[in-house]
Parts: sequence; structure tokens; C-alpha cells
Amino acid sequence: MKLRVRRAALVAALLAVPVSVSPILTAPASAQWIVYDPTNYAQNLLSATRALQQINNQITSLQNEATMLINQARNLASLPYSSLQQLQQSVQRTQQLLSQAQRIAYDVQNIDQAFQTTYGNASMTASDRQLVAQAKERWQNTVSGLQDAMRVQAGVVGNIDTNRSQMSALVGQSQGATGALQATQAGNQLLALQAQQLADLTAVVAANGRAQALADAERSAAAEQGREQRRRFLTPGSGYQPGNAQMFPGSN
Repeated sequence: MKLRVRRAALVAALLAVPVSVSPILTAPASAQWIVYDPTNYAQNLLSATRALQQINNQITSLQNEATMLINQARNLASLPYSSLQQLQQSVQRTQQLLSQAQRIAYDVQNIDQAFQTTYGNASMTASDRQLVAQAKERWQNTVSGLQDAMRVQAGVVGNIDTNRSQMSALVGQSQGATGALQATQAGNQLLALQAQQLADLTAVVAANGRAQALADAERSAAAEQGREQRRRFLTPGSGYQPGNAQMFPGSN
């Protein structure tokens, strides 16, 4: 019985030993334990996701702004091709031909003066020689007008090849335009080309009309002169006066 009591006391003493040395084996009082909180972790992860999404949105916005600036730069880029000089040269050639009109030119005062003199009523006091000279002058005016019209027509035909090459170049520039400004400028130059062609057409119509007007004026003046010559022919004069005529002068 005493032996059992001693054993129990020894076991109790052994069990009491860890309790007595536990302060030496435990962690220091200043150490902290890491605690995992699922709710806080989820909130932090959601916040990080939202921040990343905002950054991606800002990057996308910057890319869109850069694309917009590039497009604006393209729309503001000027057309590197100009047909103005060629079109002006074509117009100047046509104007030069018109300014070289012979005799009765495109001048209102000159035309009025010519129709008061050369194309006016036939003078009843003018001699036959003067009437013939006026008729010849009118004929020369008509011929000169026809020549001038044909020269203008030849000049306009010569501009066709230049207009064709310019039209081809402008259409190519319009189709290859990188922005709105280039397309607009190409369209404006095409309109300028059409205006130049209309100017050539106007010049041809004016030259042909001038030649036709001179021809009509010549016919009208010729009719008036014919009436005057017929009047002189039918006007009673001294009539026929008989006289002696010698077939062989110096013969008996």
C-alpha cells in the first residue's frame, strides 16, 4: 500500500515538471500571431480588382485620345499636289488667243464705231470705188473672224490633253486622301478644272459667235450696198449720146 502511494506521488511529481518549466519554452510575450480573415481578404482583393480596372480604363482612354489626335492630324494634313499652275497656264493661253483677235476685236467702242461706218447704211455720196473698198474691208473682217475662231478652237483642243492628265492626277489624289482636308482640296481642284473647261467652252462660243456675227453683218451691209448700186444704175442720167467712132485710127 505504501508502495502504491509512493508511485502515485512520483507520477504526480513528473506531471508537475512541464508546468514548472513551461515559462522557459513558451514564446516571448511581445510576439504576435498572424490571423487570417476571409472577409477582409475578399474586400482587399475586390478593391485591387477595381483599381486595376480603372487603370485599364485610363489606358484605353489615352489610346482613344491618341487615335483621335492622329485622325485630326490626318484630317488637317494638306494635299501635297496642286494643279493650279497648269490650270492658270491653260486659261492664259486661251485669253491670249482671244486678245489676239484681228481687226474688230472684243471691244464695245470698237464694235460700235465699225457698225457706224463700215457696216452702216451705204453712203449715197460715196463713189463706186469707195463702196468697193468698204465691201472689201467687210470681207476681210469676216475672214479674220473665222480665222480667230479656228485659232481659239485649236487652242482649246490643245488644252484637252493637259486637262486629261490633271483630271487623272486629281482623281488619284482624291482616292488616296488620308484625311478630310486632302479630300476637300482635291475636290476643289477638280471644280477648278471644270471651271477652266467651262472658260475654254465660253471662249469657243464667243469666237464662233463673233465670226458668225461678222458674216451676218457683211451680208446685211452687202444687201444695203446692193440697193444703193441698183438705185444708181436705175437713176435717169444723160442717157446715150451718139458720136463718131473710128475702127482704125489714122486711116482715111
